[in-house]
Amino acid sequence: MNDDKKKRTRKPNGASSIYLGKDGKWHGRVTVGVRDNGKPDRRHVERKTQAEVIYEVRKLERERDAGTVRKPGKPWTVKTWLTHWVENIAPLAVNENTMVGYGVAVRKHLIPALGAHRLDRLRPEHIERFYVRMQERGSKAGTAHQVHRTFRTALNEAVRRGHLGQNPVRLAKAPRVREEEVEPYTVEEVQRLLRAADRRRNSARWAVALSLGLRQGEALGLRWADVDLDNGVLWVRRSRRRPRYAHGCGDTCGRKAGYCPQRQRTNPETAETKSRAGRRAVGLPPQLVDLLRTHRVRQDVERTAAGDKWQEEGWLFATEVGRGSPPRTDYDEWKELLQDAKVRDGRLHDARHTAATVLLILGVPERAVMGLMGWSSTSMAARYQHMVDTVRTSVAEQVDGLIWKPDTDGPDDDGLAGTFVRAH
Repeated sequence: MNDDKKKRTRKPNGASSIYLGKDGKWHGRVTVGVRDNGKPDRRHVERKTQAEVIYEVRKLERERDAGTVRKPGKPWTVKTWLTHWVENIAPLAVNENTMVGYGVAVRKHLIPALGAHRLDRLRPEHIERFYVRMQERGSKAGTAHQVHRTFRTALNEAVRRGHLGQNPVRLAKAPRVREEEVEPYTVEEVQRLLRAADRRRNSARWAVALSLGLRQGEALGLRWADVDLDNGVLWVRRSRRRPRYAHGCGDTCGRKAGYCPQRQRTNPETAETKSRAGRRAVGLPPQLVDLLRTHRVRQDVERTAAGDKWQEEGWLFATEVGRGSPPRTDYDEWKELLQDAKVRDGRLHDARHTAATVLLILGVPERAVMGLMGWSSTSMAARYQHMVDTVRTSVAEQVDGLIWKPDTDGPDDDGLAGTFVRAH
C-alpha cells in the first residue's frame, strides 16, 4: 500500500516539488536548466510556511520560463562584474578610444560608488541616487550621462550571459542632458577660411574638413594610396590616434606621464576603422580634386627640399619631413587659421558640422549623408535639422533679395516697386 502511494505522489523528472522536511521547515526544489557540466540545475528554497515556499517556487518557475534565472555559483558584485567586463569583454567589441571612456566611467565613477552592491540586488533607485551625487560633487550632466551609457552596456552583457535577470540601468532615469548646439560656419565664413588657408602649408587639409566633414583622426589618417584623383574619390580606412604615454622613469620624475622626460607612447599612431559606417568611400568635388593636385605638387617640393631628412610614409597631410601630422599640431593650426581669417572661434568639429549641414541643405538624402559622414544612426542627422531649417530660411531671404531686386529708379508703369530678375 505504501509503495503504491509513493508511486502516485512521485513527481515526473524535472517537475518542481514542495514538501515538509524533517527539520520542520517547508522546502521547494525547481529545475531551472542545465549546468555547465551537463547535470540539471536544480534550485532549492527553504521557508517556515508552505505558502512562502509555494510563492518562491512559482517565482523561480516564472524566471525559468522567462529566461531570467541567475546562473549558479558565487554571485557577482557590481565591482567584480564591471572589472571582468572592462578587462575581458568590452575590448573585443570596441576601439581604443571607446575603451578609454569605458575605463574612466568604470574605475573613477561606478566602482567607487556602487561596486559593493551585489549585482542581482542592484536597484534603479541606487543608480539614480548615484547620478544625483555625481552632479552634486560637480560632475556635468554630460559626464553622468556617459557613465549611464557605459553602465547600461556593461549590464546588458550580464543579462545576455544569464548573470542578471533584468538590467536595472534601463529602468533608471538617466541625467537630462542639453543637446549640443550645432553651429556651422556660414558660407561667407567658409570662403574666408579657405582664402586664408591658401596662404598656409597643407591648405587642402582645411578644404577637406569644410567640404567633406571628415573627423580629425580620419583626415590625418589618409594616405595618398587612399585617394583616386582621376576618378574623384577617397577611401576612409583608418584614423590617427592622439598619443597616450606611460612613465619611462619608473614614475619617479614627479610629473604626469605625458610630461615625463623619458615618456613612452603606449598606443599605436593609427588604427584601422572597424565599423562599417566608418569605412566608406567619399566622392570629391572637382574643385577639391584640383586643390589636392596642387597639394601633391607642393608636397613634392617639400620632399626635395628635405632631402635625406624626408621619411616617406605616404601621408596625404604630412610634416615638412614626411611624418604624419600630430593631432595637437593640427588643432593649433586650426586655431591659427581662424585668427588669420578673422572668423569667430570654434572647435575643429564645427567644420564637420558645417559640411553635414550643407549636405542636408542641398537636399542630399539622409541615408546618403549618413554614409558620407560615417554616421551609424539616423539620430545624428536629426540633431542638425533645426539648424538646417534656420539656414534654409536665410538662404530663401538671400534668393529673394537676388531675384526681386529693389528698383532704385522708382516704381514701374504698373506701380510695382521692384524689378523681377529672371533666373536663367
